[in-house]
Amino acid sequence: MQDIPKDRLSGALRRGSVKKHVAAIHVSGKLTLLQRKLSNVLLLNAYDTLTQQAKFEIDARTLCLMIGYNSNDFDTLKQSLKGLAETVAEWDMLDNQGQQEWGVSSLLSYAKLKNGVCEYSYSPALAEKLNDPKVFALINLNIQRRFTSGHALALYENCYRFVRTGSTGWWTLETFRRLMGVNDSAYYETYKHLNAKIIKPAVAEVNKTSNIVITPETRKMGRTVADIRFKITSNPQLGILDIDDGEGARKSPIYARLKDAGVSDRLARQWMSEHGEDHVAAKLDYVEGQSDVKSPVRYLSAALKNNYDFDTSAEVATTPERSIRAFKLGRVQETLKHRRPMQRDADKALFLSQLTQAKDRDDFERFGWMSALNADAIFAFWEDIYPEIFDQKVSPEETV
Repeated sequence: MQDIPKDRLSGALRRGSVKKHVAAIHVSGKLTLLQRKLSNVLLLNAYDTLTQQAKFEIDARTLCLMIGYNSNDFDTLKQSLKGLAETVAEWDMLDNQGQQEWGVSSLLSYAKLKNGVCEYSYSPALAEKLNDPKVFALINLNIQRRFTSGHALALYENCYRFVRTGSTGWWTLETFRRLMGVNDSAYYETYKHLNAKIIKPAVAEVNKTSNIVITPETRKMGRTVADIRFKITSNPQLGILDIDDGEGARKSPIYARLKDAGVSDRLARQWMSEHGEDHVAAKLDYVEGQSDVKSPVRYLSAALKNNYDFDTSAEVATTPERSIRAFKLGRVQETLKHRRPMQRDADKALFLSQLTQAKDRDDFERFGWMSALNADAIFAFWEDIYPEIFDQKVSPEETV
C-alpha cells in the first residue's frame, strides 16, 4: 500500500504526524499493533479541536486505509476499538502550578460504528492531557504504517520523543517491560529472553523502518542487567524512506506541470497542499485551454482563488455527451472539495484498488479524477457512494 500522500492533506491531517503525550505513550504498551496505529490515527483526526469538541467522526473505510488495514472485516475494527475503550491511560506529572497530578482514564470514552462512520470520544481529563503542547512526541503516520510489530512501534514511540537529546536515559528493566507491554509475563523477567524476543527484533525493525537509528546500552547491578537505555541518531536512509513532505510533492507529475508553467517551488507545493493535486490539475487544464494568456502563473492563481470552472457549460461542450461528461466531472470535483483530506486519500486508494489494467492505473495516477480513460468507472464509483451525486437538483454539500 502506498504512503499517505501528505502533500494533499490540510490542517491537522496535512501535518502527517500526531502529538503523542507522554502519558498516552507510557500506558499503551499492551496495545496490539493494529490498536496502536488506530489510536494514533484517531488522535490525529481529532487533534485540532481536541478540547473544543465532545465527539469526533471519521469514516470507517478511511480509518482502515490510514492504518494500513485494507479490509472490509469490520469485526476486527470493532474489536480494536473495544480494546482502546478497555485500555487504561494513567498519568503522573506536574500541572501548570507545579503541583503533582495523578489521573486515570480509558483511552477512548466510547466508540461506535454506524452507516460506515466511526464516532468516538475522549474523556475531558484525558483530552486535556493529550492536547498539552509541552510534552509530546511526533509520530509520523507514514512511518507507523511500515511497522509490522507492535513491540517495534512501541519502542519507536518511546524513543522518538527523546530524539533531540540523543538518548532515552536509563530505564529500569521493569519500566522497559511495562512500556513494551510484557510486564505481566514471567518469561520476560529474564533479560536473556527479553533481549532475544523483544529488544533485538524491535531494534532491528526500528532501524530498518523509521527515521531514527537506536542502539541499546545496558547497565548491570552485579552480574544482572538492571537498566537499559537507547542512544538515538537520525537515520541516514531518511531520503530513501521518502517521508519528507517537500520531496514527496516534488515527485508529483502535477508539480512538474506547475514548474513548467513558471510556478515557483514554494508556491507549487503550497497550492498542491492547500487545494489538492486533482483540483490543481483541473485548473491547470483550464488555464492551458485558454488563449492569449500573458501570465499563466497569475491566471492560475486567480483560477484557484476564484474557482474558475473548466468546460462544464453547455456553451463550451460541442456534443451532448461532452456536456454530460463535463457536468459529471464538475460534480465530482465539487464533491471532493467537501470531503475531508483523509477521506480523499482513502477514496483514491480504494478506486485504484479496483482498477485491474496497468494502463488504467497509470492514467488515473497521472490525471486523478480527471482521467478521461477512467471516466465511466469514476462516475460509477462516485454514484455508488452518493446515488444522487449527478442529480442537478442536489447540491454537492447535500451529497456529502
